[in-house]
Amino acid sequence: MSPVTKSRGTLIARRDAVALGRKLRRRKQKIVFTNGVFDIIHRGHVSYLAKAKSFGDCLVVGLNSDRSVRRLKGTGRPLQSQRDRAEILLALRAVDHVVVFGEDTPDKLIRQIRPDILVKGADYKLAEIVGAEFVRSYGGKVRRVRLTPGRSTSKLARKLG
Repeated sequence: MSPVTKSRGTLIARRDAVALGRKLRRRKQKIVFTNGVFDIIHRGHVSYLAKAKSFGDCLVVGLNSDRSVRRLKGTGRPLQSQRDRAEILLALRAVDHVVVFGEDTPDKLIRQIRPDILVKGADYKLAEIVGAEFVRSYGGKVRRVRLTPGRSTSKLARKLG
């Protein structure tokens, strides 16, 4: 496989998250987990996800469901359906698996998958990162990634608006 292409990532049903974590651990793969809305994929997202993937063997992205996005961001969001957002994420070289979750936070999903490394943007303080305490309780690591300056979904939405 060339460094430019990869085999397609997979969309994992929420009910299969525990099995996914077990399977990856059996294979001795370092599981990296991050989450978000990923409504308008931009250069900042691509850089962030590539950096997250560099911390381990398998990147699992928790994707907020359409309902949870509406609760968190308002009735005008998401701009794209969860299915479309998942397909776009899965087309990215860095993303191995996407799991859609319906809660406002990924806490339950993190507890199911038990990642080795939990990743969020550096705009979050460690104490604000959902799941950080749990991941650290079993020896996992929490990494904060510096965001690409000037790149954000909010900025793009304002330009389009």
